[in-house]
Amino acid sequence: MKITHTDIYRFSIPMEPFTIATGTMDHAQNVFIRVHTDAGFYGVGECSAFPMIVGETQETCIIMALEFAKLWKGQDPLAIEERLQQLHSFTAGNTTIKSAFDMALYDMAAKNAGLPLYKYWGGERREVESDITIGIASPLVMAQKAIEFKQNDAHILKVKLGKNATEDVERIKQIREAIGPDMKIRVDANQGWGFDAAVYALQALDEYDIEFCEQPMRTWYDDKLPELMTLSPVKIMGDESIYNHHDARKQIMSGSCDYVNIKLAKSGGMFEAKKIHDLAAEHNVPCMMGGMLESRIALSAKLHFVYANPNMKFYDMDTCMLGHLEDPCIGGVTYDGYFLNIDDTIGIGADADDRYLEKCERFTV
Repeated sequence: MKITHTDIYRFSIPMEPFTIATGTMDHAQNVFIRVHTDAGFYGVGECSAFPMIVGETQETCIIMALEFAKLWKGQDPLAIEERLQQLHSFTAGNTTIKSAFDMALYDMAAKNAGLPLYKYWGGERREVESDITIGIASPLVMAQKAIEFKQNDAHILKVKLGKNATEDVERIKQIREAIGPDMKIRVDANQGWGFDAAVYALQALDEYDIEFCEQPMRTWYDDKLPELMTLSPVKIMGDESIYNHHDARKQIMSGSCDYVNIKLAKSGGMFEAKKIHDLAAEHNVPCMMGGMLESRIALSAKLHFVYANPNMKFYDMDTCMLGHLEDPCIGGVTYDGYFLNIDDTIGIGADADDRYLEKCERFTV
């Protein structure tokens, strides 16, 4: 089998403005690709650029996608490690757009085997319930949003913090008082606190029964995480500090995190995500499946990954519920409330709607 050409789409999805500690976005800056083969089928891939976190924009992703497509033309898509190494040898970083090309490889491999992706990996279905995220706003507005989610049968809240530690504690205080003791609350500071602020916030949050806190500090304070771990009554999850399995090894072996958040846009795709998962599993460190602002295409790939990797214990898979104003997908993941399901269509089982693609700028290599 050989790759014949690749279609690259500027896959922008309008959405309600969404605010985290590092900025606000009103469009999902996504890129969608179809990698075509001479076997009569193609592989799909999608990535979501989140420049405030990963440093890539939709524009940089498209530019690098054009280069990657040239490298792969005429190559064997089933030689997955070789194809990915071509990308790594060509450029460092650029993990977001690399994840789309990685996804397309696995879609083609599973389609070639005639299996849904999770079965291609030897996985099996299980119950997957996502949290639902509350963006940063005033404490009152966030508490009202929490009540809405509770009334909508959500069981797990993920609350964005990281603007100001004192105000962040007040945000959680009002949310917990509004929803009562039964719902789980996990928080994500998105690197917003310094060390002293993180110590204050995490100790103050203890009385509100917080499941864990993601990435309390900027990565340049990684050396202070072991000390923070000893002072924090709240479990700490590594996110922006962990892009690949080498980062995971350093964080885990230095006692810098209780949990690991795996995102395809950070790891460069499922090949590296699997290495992170396996290393964390060896050390009994549970993982979470996270994401940026992907559509149900990439979300479908992530659900297959969860089915195939049992150390994925937490699910932050609500990206399509965070105010996407259009659904550009066909097939793929469905939501039953906050529970995710997918049928046994071969491959990833999701694709872009051609009618939506007609509105998107396309490049073919």
